[in-house]
Amino acid sequence: MISLHEGRGARRKRSVGRALTLLLQVSGCEPRIWRRLVVRESMWLSQLHDAIQLAFDWYDYQTHTFTLGSRRFGNPVAADENSVEDDRDLLLSDLGLEEGHHLAYRYHFGEGWEVDVLVEAAGPLEKRGRYPVCLGGERAGPPEDCGGREAFHDMLSCLGDPASALGREWREWLGPDYNPEACDPAAITTALRRLKR
Repeated sequence: MISLHEGRGARRKRSVGRALTLLLQVSGCEPRIWRRLVVRESMWLSQLHDAIQLAFDWYDYQTHTFTLGSRRFGNPVAADENSVEDDRDLLLSDLGLEEGHHLAYRYHFGEGWEVDVLVEAAGPLEKRGRYPVCLGGERAGPPEDCGGREAFHDMLSCLGDPASALGREWREWLGPDYNPEACDPAAITTALRRLKR
C-alpha cells in the first residue's frame, strides 16, 4: 500500500487487494443474531462501521470503537490509556487481517452492543464481483435504544405475550412492522451498495 501523503484524513492509493468474508455476531444474544458479509480489503475501517450499522439496522446515534489486540479505532481520542486511533485513516488491509482473526466492535458504551467480527476467509476478488455483499444472516438486529442485552431479552419475552400490558407497550414502542425473526440479506446488500466508496 502506498501512502500518498501523511496525516489525519490522508487518502491512499487503493490496491486491488482481497475479498474478506466476515461473520458478524452480536455478543450475548440468544437466539444468535448474525450476518455474513463479503467486503473488499481496501475498504476503510470507518466504512466497516457503516456496514455494521446497516447490517443490524442501527442508526449511528452512539459512539463506537473497534478493538484489535491492544489497539482501538473509532472517533479519535488521545488521552494516555484511552487512546483511540481514527478509523477514517485506516483500510482493512492496514490491520493485517487473516483467516481466523477477530476484531471486536463496540457500539454505545453503556448498555450497548458488542459485535464479534470473525474473518472466515480471505481470498481473491471475483472478477465482476460487487462489494460489499451480505450473504446471509439470522434474526433482526436488536433495537439500539431498547436498553441493552438484558432489556432486549425481556422485550422478546414480552412480545411473546402480546396480550399483556408490557407486550402491548413494547409493540407500540417498536411499531407494527418489527419482527425479531426477520433478516433480509438482499435488502442489506442494497443498503450496503449505497455506502460511499
